[in-house]
Amino acid sequence: MLDLSKKKLFLLDMDGTLYLGDRLFDGALEFLRRVRETGGRYLFATNNSSRSVTAYVDRLRSMGIDAAKEDFLTSTDALIWYLQGRYDDALIYAFGTRTFRHQLREAGFRVTDQREAGISLLVCGFDTELTFQKLEDACMLLGDPTVDFLATNPDWVCPTAWGFVPDCGSVCEMLFRATGRRPRVIGKPEPEMALLAMERWGYSKEETLLVGDRIYTDIACGVRAGIDTAFVLSGEGVPADIERYGYSPTETYRDIRDILEHMN
Repeated sequence: MLDLSKKKLFLLDMDGTLYLGDRLFDGALEFLRRVRETGGRYLFATNNSSRSVTAYVDRLRSMGIDAAKEDFLTSTDALIWYLQGRYDDALIYAFGTRTFRHQLREAGFRVTDQREAGISLLVCGFDTELTFQKLEDACMLLGDPTVDFLATNPDWVCPTAWGFVPDCGSVCEMLFRATGRRPRVIGKPEPEMALLAMERWGYSKEETLLVGDRIYTDIACGVRAGIDTAFVLSGEGVPADIERYGYSPTETYRDIRDILEHMN
């Protein structure tokens, strides 16, 4: 059994872990309060690159969660961290939402959403503003082997209150079928987000726990980063995914309420 009393940094997925759509899961508020009451810290670590941190703060506050900008770590943050020093002078085609492009521009990168001369990198995020023109642009750009290809996350779907919609991984799979090229993924399941969180906020691996509803992104990220993981069955994932994807969580819980009850 996982000893939750030793955990001080909780890296929390959001969609499917704390809420679905606009419905906050039972026990979520109590869990967050318990973490802070026991001297811990939580970070909302999400692969969803379609929203800005400000939008996430507003959304969680509308659900009753007292959130601030410093409580978030997104795949866009990890992407920006990766790009710095590698693509500082590159012209980047940003396949994503207006918010996604704005975040990259704010970080100092040259960004476009038009196919033009000089593009040396295509970055793909979860795009709730997807158009066929973007797909065509991406295919044409990826036909040039000198254009690099990065993606914020490999999630197949994004959970909603009524079901699922295609996420970044599904779009990248379409692009692979059309062009034969796959991206380097920066967000979960790669370990960078977890490692960045521990480094930035000063916690050890033994003090850190990653909580999420997907084996192939959340749990895989924690395993690759060498930290404990808690798999919740309130979102996309099911127990059979453990064998299917080959990543074993440290512990499996029904939902966030179940984790809270094991913190007593």
